[in-house]
Order: sequence, then structure tokens, then C-alpha cells
Amino acid sequence: MTSATTLRVLAAGDHFVLPSLIRAAIARELVCEVGELTLDWPLTPFGPVAEVAEASDAEDELIDALADTQVLVTQMGPVTERVLDACPELRLVVVCRGGPVNVNLDAAKRHDVRVCFAPGRNAAATAEFTVGLLLAALRRIPQAHDLLAGQGSWAGAAYYTYERAGLELEDLPVGLIGYGAVGGRVARVLGAFGARVMVYDPYVHGEIHGLRVASLDELLRRSRVITLHARLTPETRGLIGARELALLPPGAVVVNAARGPLLDEEALCDALEAGHLSAAALDTYAQEPLPSDSRLPGLADRVVLTPHLGGASRAVAEKAAHIAAEEVARWTRGEPLAHCLT
Repeated sequence: MTSATTLRVLAAGDHFVLPSLIRAAIARELVCEVGELTLDWPLTPFGPVAEVAEASDAEDELIDALADTQVLVTQMGPVTERVLDACPELRLVVVCRGGPVNVNLDAAKRHDVRVCFAPGRNAAATAEFTVGLLLAALRRIPQAHDLLAGQGSWAGAAYYTYERAGLELEDLPVGLIGYGAVGGRVARVLGAFGARVMVYDPYVHGEIHGLRVASLDELLRRSRVITLHARLTPETRGLIGARELALLPPGAVVVNAARGPLLDEEALCDALEAGHLSAAALDTYAQEPLPSDSRLPGLADRVVLTPHLGGASRAVAEKAAHIAAEEVARWTRGEPLAHCLT
């Protein structure tokens, strides 16, 4: 902790959580010196950097900008052991995302650096996007648009035939796998549409919006649509594979706007090609960007694919900057931090 009048903060933002947003949010909380650094995400995809995951490849730039700085606020800055070694005055790192996967937490603890993050910043945006994906997949909206706008063809009218018409949400059995901040919002929205919402989440107790189902297998057998909302852990990696997809009724739809590795993409493609699944909508993938040999684009008549845009709303960037600024202010005042891991 240091006094606000001598505190130096680096706002290492990017083209989404702008440095200017971070600076403005901090200015509303306290008076301090704020430097700015703009990383190139999302124009350049994130990836592993040294020993951390999902970061911008900018160790050198970050080290230079952190000279004589006590606080770092960033979304994609690579807070590696090398960066921490080179920045002995750094005392606080606030990550503007739901988890600090771009920070070496063990090294931060050794360097006596506190690490905070911004949970819940994108829950509403991701929930809305999930419902949008679901509606697009059920009613073949992107495919009809591509035919009419891209090719000038009225052939999409074939989706009005009984054989090719989509499903509607009212009375549709929809299974949610995971019931956290995003899943709970999706459940409430789908309930408003009149869907029959079912939930499987062994870690959530208490009241939920929908019918709690005792096992994943039971949920799969009873759902015409499933949406994934689980956190990615060693236990949930590959949670939905060939065996699980086979339990879904014929013509089912799969939606994933959570984490790509929850779902076996090869098994999904097999089920789509075989006709067991009628559609899928994905915003996250096992490998991002989507590799050139992926089978998914070849199934464009049955899939909706977006490049990890679930959290891409202006409100998310503004919320993230606000949450981060509040943490900086708490630390400056010597108060307990709200979302701290080290």
C-alpha cells in the first residue's frame, strides 16, 4: 500500500478495455498518476506467453511501462515471472476479467504482489449472447441471411417447409449444464420465453429457476437443446463427448458460449454429419482462433459460429474498468480487497 498522492498506476488496456476507460474509472475513485499502454488484443489473438495462458505477447513492453510503478491494471498483460522479476516496485495487479489466467500466481506470491480480478463483468452480456446463439440455431437465421443477402437467393424459404422448419422455445425442454452467473440469467430468460428449463449443477444448492435434474445423463436424455455454462476444470474438460451426445434425442441442438474444451468438437461434428444433431451454435473452441483444418466451417448449413464474442459489449469493458478501479481504491486505503487471490 502507498499513499494516493505518490501512487503510480499503469493502465495496460487494449482495444476493448481501453486504457482511457481504466484511467477515467480510477480518476473517479482517487487521485494518482496513471500511465497508459495499449496492447493489441483482440486485433492480435491472445495465447500462451512464457508460463501464463491467454495473454498478449508483450512482456518487453509491459516491463518498460511498469518502471517505478506500484499498480498494474490490465486485461491481457502477461504478468510472468520475468515481468515480476523486472518490476520490484509492483505491489498490486488487477486483472479486468473473470479470472487472472494471464498472471503467474505463484510468482506473484513470492514477490509479495496482490492479484485481483473482475468476476461477473460479462455475465449479462454472455447470457444475452447465448440466447441469441440459441435462437439463431433453432430458426436457421444465419443460413437464411447468407442465402438472401450473400447470394440474392430466396431459397431460404425452404426453411418454411415442415421438414426443415426450426423449433420454437415455448414448451421446449432446454437443459443447462452449469448454473453460475451466466447460467442463472439464461435460465430466467428462457423461462420468460416459456421454455421448460432443466438444470444440472452438482455444486449449486438452493433455489434455481427451472427443474433441478439429478444427473447429467438424465438431463441429456430429456433435453431437446443443451447449453453449456460450466467452468473449465480438469473435471469438466471434455464433459460432453460422443457418449453424452448420443444420449440426446435425435434432432437435438447444442450451444456452447462457455469454454471450448468442455465439448469434444470432433464428436460434435460426427453427430452433426450423422444427422443425430440438427444444429449447433458455438462461440468458444478447443483451439482459438479456429484452426484451418477444423471441420466446423464445412458444416455451415448446420452450425452457427462466432469468434468468442459472448462478452463483447461496451458495458462489459466499462464494468471491468469500474471493478478494477474500486479494487485499486480499496488497496490504497488499506481496506480488504473484494476479489483477491494472493
